[in-house]
Amino acid sequence: MAAKSLYETLGVAKNASPEEIKKAYRSLARKWHPDKNPGDAAAEEKFKEIQGAYDILSDADKRKQYDTFGSSGGRAGGPGGQGGAGPVFTDFQFGDLGDLLGGIFGGGGGRAGRGGPGGGGGGARQQARGRRGNDVEATVNLSFEDSLEGAEVKFPVELELTCSTCHGTGAQAGTAPTICPECKGRGTRADNQGRFALSQPCPRCRGNGTVIESPCSSCHGAGRERRTKRYTVKIPAGVKDGTRIKLKGKGEAGFGGGANGDLYVVTRVSASELFERRGADLVIEVPITYPEAALGATVEIPTPNGARLSLKVAPGTEDGKLLRVRGHGAPKLAPATGKGDLLARLRIVVPVKPAKAEREAIENLAKAAPYDPRERLFRG
Repeated sequence: MAAKSLYETLGVAKNASPEEIKKAYRSLARKWHPDKNPGDAAAEEKFKEIQGAYDILSDADKRKQYDTFGSSGGRAGGPGGQGGAGPVFTDFQFGDLGDLLGGIFGGGGGRAGRGGPGGGGGGARQQARGRRGNDVEATVNLSFEDSLEGAEVKFPVELELTCSTCHGTGAQAGTAPTICPECKGRGTRADNQGRFALSQPCPRCRGNGTVIESPCSSCHGAGRERRTKRYTVKIPAGVKDGTRIKLKGKGEAGFGGGANGDLYVVTRVSASELFERRGADLVIEVPITYPEAALGATVEIPTPNGARLSLKVAPGTEDGKLLRVRGHGAPKLAPATGKGDLLARLRIVVPVKPAKAEREAIENLAKAAPYDPRERLFRG
């Protein structure tokens, strides 16, 4: 086999970097994978050729040996003669493909392929064995008050779980998966190509090592099914809109004995009519009259828990002044402790339709004003 043939198979130069080789392989594997070309024998052979080339060129030692023997110009009759001793590469495992391509084949996006272990039920290849289950995200709605006080919320979530009928075996009751008679449970088959022996996925069991002769009627051999479960989550005091709460191991079932994924609960908090959230601080707008702003006053304001606080307004207060009341904001989430602050923004209210007496008082005030507040605009 000419050394350049494997590089040509992946469409890269002989001096290609490992990153370039991997990129080329991923692109070709997506295009020619049997799951993407069901029933296409030519595509399957092309995919095997691509796999074999990548198996060698992605391994530094194998690539070095391949380049050395290929450069000598010899085929099977190179060093050692026809049938002589040469490098044999048989380390490729089909499960590695799913890891490399991020699970894009065989029902990606967290959905198990139909057909289960060994493809007994037909359809796509099952996910790689021993893989962790997918994480799931669910949303719960909270009132503003519950977000500050904490709550216990029940909610449904649809998950892909172990089949309740076959308990994950994929086989019909009274039966069990059996060792693949073709690969003897290895999940791979060695194809001799002159000097090289390339390990390929077993076509009978699709790399699983087992086959199912009688698939489960509920999951059709997948060993998994979609069900709706109801969970109860304790919402801690102080959550805000978009807070994520992790429930470990409550996500989708793992593949082939792998651990379950996690469930992330995202809080959606309704807006408050009075308070604006700023981290752990709460902002409230407090209307005051002109006399209160000019002469000073003590006014009452509400707090998030329904209590009232007395707030001192200093004489000569301007519109928009912010007063801080410490420790009366939202609870801080762990690891922080305590509460944020309550920020009162003072807003001077101007009467739209003043009564007669009020108008006369304002007119007298205007006459008594000792200065023109706009005078500074014309200085200089």
